[in-house]
This record gives sequence, C-alpha cells and structure tokens, in this order.
Amino acid sequence: MMAPMGEIEEFDEESSEGSAAEALPISAPRENPLLLGHAAAETALLQAYASGRLPHAWLITGPRGIGKATLAFRFARFLFAESGAAGLFAAPPASLALPPEHPVFRRVASGGLADLLVVERGLDPRRKRRRSEIVVDDTRAIAAFLRLTPAEGRWRVVIVDGADTMNNNAANALLKVLEEPPKYAVLLLLSDNPGRLLPTIRSRCRRLALKPLADATVLEALGRYRPDLSVDDRAALATLAEGSLGRALELATSGGLLLHRSLLKLLDGLPKIDGGALHAFAEQVARADGEEGFRLLAELLPGWVARRVTTSAGEAGRGATRSPAERGALDRWVEVWEKLGELFTKADELNLDRKQVVLNAFFALEEAVR
Repeated sequence: MMAPMGEIEEFDEESSEGSAAEALPISAPRENPLLLGHAAAETALLQAYASGRLPHAWLITGPRGIGKATLAFRFARFLFAESGAAGLFAAPPASLALPPEHPVFRRVASGGLADLLVVERGLDPRRKRRRSEIVVDDTRAIAAFLRLTPAEGRWRVVIVDGADTMNNNAANALLKVLEEPPKYAVLLLLSDNPGRLLPTIRSRCRRLALKPLADATVLEALGRYRPDLSVDDRAALATLAEGSLGRALELATSGGLLLHRSLLKLLDGLPKIDGGALHAFAEQVARADGEEGFRLLAELLPGWVARRVTTSAGEAGRGATRSPAERGALDRWVEVWEKLGELFTKADELNLDRKQVVLNAFFALEEAVR
C-alpha cells in the first residue's frame, strides 16, 4: 500500500530486506569455485589453451557484477595447475574448474601464489577510500613482475580488475607491456566499459565479451545466497539487477529494495512531486553517513529512466504509431537520462552538495514530463 505523499519510508543503509546473517555466504571472485552462465566464454578459453597458441592478453568485458573476475581467477588457477603438475591435463580438459581443496585453488584464494599479480584501484590515503582510477605506479608494477622468473611453474598471470579506470599514464605503462609481452605470461584485463580504454590497448587483446546473466540464473542464485528473501523480493532484485548477480546481492544487502520503493513513491507523483516528501528523501539520501544510499540512488534513478526509454523505443520498433509529440517526449527522456548520468558523475568528482544534486535530478524529471 502506497504511503501518503509527504511520507517517505526512511531508508536505512545498514538494514536489509532480509537478514544477511541468515544468508548463505557468497565468495569473493578469487575464492569462488562457481561460474554461472558463461559456458561459452569458458569454452573459448579452453580452446585457445588447447590450440597451443594462447593469446598473451585478453580483454574480458561485460556489465559489472556478472562474473568477469570469477572467470579470470578460474582461468588463472587452471593455468597454474597445468604448470605445476605434469600430465594433469593429458586429455583435453572439459572445464577450467579446480576443486576448492586443490592446493592451487587454496593458494590463489589466500593470495599466496607468487606467480599471480592482481592490479586494481588502490586506496586513497587522504580520502580513506578506493581511488576512482588505477594510477601509474599500479601498472608499472606489472612490468617489474613480468621481468621476474616464474617462481613455481611456467605461467605468470596478471589480472587488471577495472582496466577502464586506468588514467592515461597507467594505460601507457600497460601498453608498453602489451607491445613486448614475455613468454608464458597472460594478462587478463577486466572492463565494464571497454570504450574508455586506449584503442591501442584494445587492439592488442583478444576480446571476450560476457553477456548479462539470464533473469532465471539470477533468481536461482538469489535463492541459494539469499533464501531469507521473499519470492517477490528476489524477482524485484532480478529485474533491477539487469543480469548482474553481483548487483542483485549488493542491492539486497544495502537496502536497495527499500530505497527503490521510496523512489517509486516519489515518481508516482510526476509530473508534480510533493515538495515536502522530496526534501525529506533528499536529506535522507544525502546525509553525511549516507555514502551508500547516494551511490545506490545514482544507479537506480538513471536505471528507472533507461527502462522507460527502452520500453518506448521497443514499442516503436514493433511498428507502434508514434506522433511527433510522443517522439519528442522520448527524446526528452533520453536527454534527461544523459543529464542524470552527468549530474551524479560531477557530484562525486567535484564534491557537490548532495542534497541539491538529488533535488536537481528530480527537477529534471519533472521538466521532462511537462
């Protein structure tokens, strides 16, 4: 039942729609033995390995949270096991999987395998949180690592998680490595947005594009990891996650459904949103300890607009008659989606007043509907 306008259910980012303590734990990618929904990508890696001409660099792409890092660690473990046990894969392997009790699996999970280097955004000592980009010192470490003789076997593997966040200096340092890779070295670049990478980096990698997971796969996994959630909540999370199990789990444990419901109550008031309710919502999301809530809103609100655009565009593609006014309305929704993305990006980069950012976002929505 919808709350009266002016009353917004309080969003508490410490709460969840179910108790995370009751849920089955989900492993970090380096510890995860389960790969969901990417059999074709696994087959491509196996075939490249079996050919004896394994490319030295792979660009693994796809939306955040769909299993790119899980696949990368799975392939790294496979290579290390092949390197460390003669004849282990005498017959053509049918899977990259290693059992969790395998010594290589345990050492990769603990971070204790010397021939594996993982590069990701480091911590900013001033802001006490992860940097927004990978810096040059991070990628320079790759060249130094690859100059070393393998400590334990034949392969050395570098995983660059979030490769599209490299700044220009970091990208150029990595490019030098890609231009002259050492033998038996494999670089796995993981990217949510490969268009941000230098064309020269993309051209030196074999592309492996992962697709979003099917809703049925996300639902099945949510049933395993969050059995405490209701069927309706799991279905709502699968819709919001858009094929990303990682995003679905994140939303489930950080109050994402509660925030989404509050958001929908406000949006039900379009084209004129109740001012008191909007200000209360903006204050709640923009509070000093509301980092998670603001970040979630920066995903959920543009996502709501994107689904509206996609639905309208799909109707047009099916031959639905659309008047000039309707086409103009669709164009305005595309514009507001772009504006929201820019607004939330600037809020983080320029440390803008978050309450005003939230208010401006809803003002832009009101303008699009008029």
